[in-house]
Amino acid sequence: MAFIVFIICLVWFFLMYRAYGSFLSRRVFKLDDSRKTPAHIFCDNTDYVPSNRWVVWGHNFTSIAGLGPIVGPAIGVIWGWVPALLWITLGTVFFGGVHDFASLVISIRNKGLSIGEITTKVIGKRAKYLFMSIIFLELWVVIAIFAMIMGVLFKMYPTSVFPIWMEIPIAITLSYMVFRKGKSLELWSWIALVAMYATVAIGVLVPIGIPGPNAVIIWIIILMIYAYIASTLPVETLLQPRDYINSHELLVAALMIFAGAVAAFIRDPGHLGFVAPAFNFSARGAPPVWPFLFVTIACGAISGFHSLVASGTASKQIDREGDAKLVGYGGMIAEGVLAALVVLAVAAGFGANGKGLADGIAAWSEHYADWSSASGMAANIKAFVTGASNMMSYIFGNSRYIRELMMTIMGVFIVSFAGTTIDTAARTQRYIVQEFGRSVGWRFLTGKHIATLVAVGSAFGLAMVKPGGQGALILWPLFGTINQLLAGLTLVVVTIYLTFKRAKPWVAAIPTGFLVVMTGWAMVMNVQQYYRTHNWLLVGVGSVVFLLMCWLVFEAVTVLVRFRKNPPMLD
Repeated sequence: MAFIVFIICLVWFFLMYRAYGSFLSRRVFKLDDSRKTPAHIFCDNTDYVPSNRWVVWGHNFTSIAGLGPIVGPAIGVIWGWVPALLWITLGTVFFGGVHDFASLVISIRNKGLSIGEITTKVIGKRAKYLFMSIIFLELWVVIAIFAMIMGVLFKMYPTSVFPIWMEIPIAITLSYMVFRKGKSLELWSWIALVAMYATVAIGVLVPIGIPGPNAVIIWIIILMIYAYIASTLPVETLLQPRDYINSHELLVAALMIFAGAVAAFIRDPGHLGFVAPAFNFSARGAPPVWPFLFVTIACGAISGFHSLVASGTASKQIDREGDAKLVGYGGMIAEGVLAALVVLAVAAGFGANGKGLADGIAAWSEHYADWSSASGMAANIKAFVTGASNMMSYIFGNSRYIRELMMTIMGVFIVSFAGTTIDTAARTQRYIVQEFGRSVGWRFLTGKHIATLVAVGSAFGLAMVKPGGQGALILWPLFGTINQLLAGLTLVVVTIYLTFKRAKPWVAAIPTGFLVVMTGWAMVMNVQQYYRTHNWLLVGVGSVVFLLMCWLVFEAVTVLVRFRKNPPMLD
């Protein structure tokens, strides 16, 4: 049953990429390869670099994925696997795909500017500063929290440390051989993939850990230094090739999970039945499914962070406009597939342990006994790793070394996503700081090294506010809602843009209305909860963000009314 449902999801995503993706390309955005992209117009071989579409797809996919499509669906199945999969399949196609595709195309047609800067053209200067404040807040938390998560994951999976850090010399070698020496991208992609999986096998034998109670803090410091260096290097040197080879490594891992599911289904269809309930709206301690499902499962359906990647880094690397369909819409479709695979792993993988459905149902019920036990980051990573490893054991066996190897592959799978997100978030935050510096006339902020220092240094400061580098956890409870509010506000900008261009604005307007209502509703409920628990910091931050959202929506409506007959000129 679970395997068949997943196959249906795959067919749906494939058909919608061909049908709805093509509709958006031809009828809405009217992609034109004769237009010069910012990568050609402003080519500087640092940030603006025309690149192979599959290389840019790899960068975009691994950057937007992060841990979101793993953790979100792993939590969301507490309400049942049916609501989780419905939101993932519909949200990816009609919400997230439109959001990512539109953010990328609009940025390409406006000099590769960020979505915050584009807001100036579409809505106005006041709206830009409001939008950029929310963007800075989101990226500030992302860099700090993902650095902490990577530190924790290195501690949880010391066998992943060696392969993760070996990705850097492998990526630099690929960059040198392909971009400098002109060697075959296909050949060196295979060489890099084999080399990376060889390091995974070695990592099982040579786990690397930092002793002592401050291991996570030491990792955070190392990762912040790395983020500074990586985000100031030319994209071709490290960011782009690392994300590209990571995409191959991660796709192979996903294929192994899928192959394990096939093997389990062939051996005995009962071994891969759903152990999670189809619907579970009375889970102990869980918030109501409306509106919190749409905030909890973000990256697997729609995420505001994606617009920052699309308009921050990806738009500066697109070679031809036609590549935007694969990179923008195709990247989101790939993330939807990953999110559906995670649902399969956590909703059915618990039962793929050879002990039968009854044992799997008991294991699932224990893990998802209540909201507090199911919603923790570590708990959901463990749920995914356990489910995925159970399924892969049907192919590779269940010996001690093989089990450790499978756990390491999953550890590398997860840590690699987190690492690429830090890379891209730090570079994108640098762009935001530079754009702010240009807007207010602070020239010292326009230099890449000072701007990067502000981006990375402020995130490090946030991480260090609490012991163990856990400072970002102070704001983390609001992150999901802020992220989805950002997605809703991005869609507001897209709706206005398409309205002015008379290009079927309903494709964005319908998702906009739904998402703004759902996330605004969730933010109000969150603030009420924080008020009852006397968490005044989150009451204040949540209230300010909600008011900023209301202000931006008001500004947008005002602009639509003012220019409905004579819209401003937009690219």
